[in-house]
Order: sequence, then C-alpha cells, then structure tokens
Amino acid sequence: MSKSAKKPKFFENVAVIDIAEEGKGVGKAEDFVLFIEKAVPGDIADVEVYRSKKSFGEAKIRRLVKPSEHRVEAFCEHFGVCGGCKWQHMTYDAQLQFKQKAVRDAFTRIAKLDVDHMDTIVPSPADRYYRNKLEFTFSNKRWLYDGENREDEALDMDALGFHIPGRFDKILNINHCYLQAAPSNDLRNSINAFAKQNGISYYDVRQHEGALRNLIIRTSSTGEIMVIVVFAYATEEQVSKLMTYVDATFPQVTSLLYILNQKKNDTIFDQDVLSWRGPLYIHEEMPGAADGSVVRFRVGPKSFYQTNSIQALRLYEITRDFAGFTGNELVYDLYTGAGTIANFIAGHVKQVVGVEYVPSAIEDAKINSQINNITNTKFYAGDMKDVLVADFVAEHGKPDVVITDPPRAGMHADVVARLMEMEAPKIVYVSCNAATQARDLLILKEKYDVVKIQPVDMFPHTQHVENVALLTLR
Repeated sequence: MSKSAKKPKFFENVAVIDIAEEGKGVGKAEDFVLFIEKAVPGDIADVEVYRSKKSFGEAKIRRLVKPSEHRVEAFCEHFGVCGGCKWQHMTYDAQLQFKQKAVRDAFTRIAKLDVDHMDTIVPSPADRYYRNKLEFTFSNKRWLYDGENREDEALDMDALGFHIPGRFDKILNINHCYLQAAPSNDLRNSINAFAKQNGISYYDVRQHEGALRNLIIRTSSTGEIMVIVVFAYATEEQVSKLMTYVDATFPQVTSLLYILNQKKNDTIFDQDVLSWRGPLYIHEEMPGAADGSVVRFRVGPKSFYQTNSIQALRLYEITRDFAGFTGNELVYDLYTGAGTIANFIAGHVKQVVGVEYVPSAIEDAKINSQINNITNTKFYAGDMKDVLVADFVAEHGKPDVVITDPPRAGMHADVVARLMEMEAPKIVYVSCNAATQARDLLILKEKYDVVKIQPVDMFPHTQHVENVALLTLR
C-alpha cells in the first residue's frame, strides 16, 4: 500500500456497534473496521489507531463523545492494565446479552443452525469474588505506571501479581483483586510485604535467578484453603522463614504447601509438592447425588476443578437434566478431567466410562469415586482420538449418552468421526468456546438434531461463556 493510500490515524464520531472476543469494542469508519480498547457497544467516540492492517486497525478512545447506556465505571483500580475482567466497564445485564449473542452468532454462522429455541443465558449469582483458584507471579520486573521513572534508583521493582497481556517478563503488582474471596488479598499482600522486608529475592525470568516464583491460592465451598508457595533458587533459611510466617499469620489455611521449581517454565505438573502443614488436598462439595446427599471432591495442587464453584454446580445440573437419565444408561464422559461430571451423575445412571488425556487427573477421578463410595465408574487415561476407537466401544458397550466437555480447541476430527460412527442416542456437548463447538456441530448435525442450547455465565466481566447443547440422534 502506498503512503498516500494509508488509512488515517484518527477518526471522529465512531459508533461502537459490537464487541469482539478480546473484549474490544467494534466500530467502522469508511469500511475500515476498528477494534477499540475499553469501548462499549453504544459508545460514540473519537479514536486514534495505534496498530493498522489492510482492512482493520486497533485503536484507543481519545474522546468519549457520547457514552453508551451500557457503560458503567470500572470498579477495579487495575482495570485496563491487568489482563483480566475486561468487561467490567459494562453493566452485567449487557455482558449477558453479548455473551448470548456470541453463542447465537457462532451457531448460526458456523454451524448453520436455527437457534430460535436457545434458552436465556444463566447468570452467575456472584459477579465478584467468584473464583476458587488464583495464581500470582513474583517478579523483579514490575510493570511501571505512567509517571514512574525506571531510572529512579529508589524505585521498588519487585511485584507479586499478574502478567501484563502479551508480556511474559512484566508483572503488574496487584493491590486488590475482586476475583477471589478473603483471605486471598490478605494472603498475597502479607506475603509480598514480608518477602520485601526480609530481603527475599523475586524471580528474574530472563536470568533464571531469584528465590520466589509463584503463589497459588485455592479456596473451597467447604471453607478449606490451600496455599502453595513456589520457590526457585531459595535457601533453606528463606523457605523456612517465609513458610513459618504464613503458618503463624494465617492459621485458617488448611493445606500449606510449597514447591521447589528451578525449571525454565512455571508449570508444576512435573514437580514434587511438599507439605509444610496439612494434607496435600482440600475438598469441594456439590449437592446432587441421587440419594439427596452431597458429592465430595478431593482437590489437589495440580487438580483441575471448575473455578466458579457455584456455577459449576448449575452447569452440571443442566448437563444432567439435558441427558434426562432414567437410571439404566451407559454414559461415556469424554474429557472427564478429574471425573467431576462423571461422579456427579454416577448415582443417576447404570455406569459411567470417563476418558481424559492427563494421567494425574484420572487418578483424581478414581479417588473421587472412592471417597464417595461410587462403584459404577471406570476411568481411562490417553489421547481421546487414540482411546476412543472401535475396540474400546466393543469392550465397554455402545453408550446411551455421550457427555463431552473438550478444551477450547474443541474435539479432534477423529473423535467427531467416532461419535458419528457410534450413533449414541444422545450427546450432551459442554463447551467453553462456542465457535469450536459450532464447528463440531456442523458435522454432527448430519445425523443429530440440536434440540436444546443453554449458555451459562461462569466468568462475569470477561468475554468467556460456557454453553451446553443437547443433540438427539435422528
């Protein structure tokens, strides 16, 4: 493109007409699509383009000409810098509307489905302090606010918080996070202050040095609390000093754990977890067993568990109700994780066969069956496309119901093909990405009718939405 043909950098009176997946508002100017930071549908704004492509640009609001009726003041001091809660400048009702629209658009555009029968999205009962797990990062490369001078030798460059979007080496120091209930903020701020007062160094991700690396906090509906401090190059004295402090200051912590991770990545799945005090797990509980009792889940440092406990229950209730169990069904639970859905529905069916590619998750699933005295579950670890083959179906029987809850990428093409071959009378497809769900449904609809669609909001103030679809074999 010649210089004379370049798009202008500034547009006036841009009407924001939609919202994109990344949480940016969408506007148009002279057939040029603009993705505008912190814009809300209904806004009219003067915007400046800071990154331009042939047919679209990314922009910032320079003057808000007329605010949208959906716009509200963001409640968090870190809004716009932190990568989380990108929709908190929009009313919760509007968020729900746009999430519903996202599911509807994906299903109509990608799957070519009629969605007039889609149910209204289920809102989250709590839109703050709803997460049961957060992971924070220690860094000696704090993100600097406007006006701070990195040449100032007195500047405190240590931070405990979240990664700046798109920057692996910069951490925003978090003062107060609205995602996790007490004592999460007190724990993080107290540990941060103690480490600084005692000269315990923070990790340098480029040089791979420093004592403190990560802090993971898990809370549960039972009131149990797990704290995991991940050290890198710490001395025994530093480990002892910090862990003794946390132990004494927060006696309500039921599992105080630590890890020594000197790898060049933050993953803890291949690391030994050591207990300073308490067991290596906490518990979650869900009402919903067939006999009226609760189902209890053991959650370890590496366990997967839905991070919004209250909405997870609602999601599983919808999944169970969509399946319409009579008590005699053989169910395949694909991408079973720690067997949460499998164990939740076990009392309502004849047998559940769960498959998951993470071996440690399958071990959790088996333990969760044992602690609930559930005897009609079987769990298998392996890549779904390699496990779910004709011999597996021949050995375990053709399922009456398939529940599938894949990762954001959706199901592998081979898995979709196997479902088409198996021809289970019902498929309940739980998804955290309506676009990949719709892609899979485009194939499955050759044999199945999509008879129920239920979006569920698990993550208020974000663009993410869960969706449950019931498919019945024609």
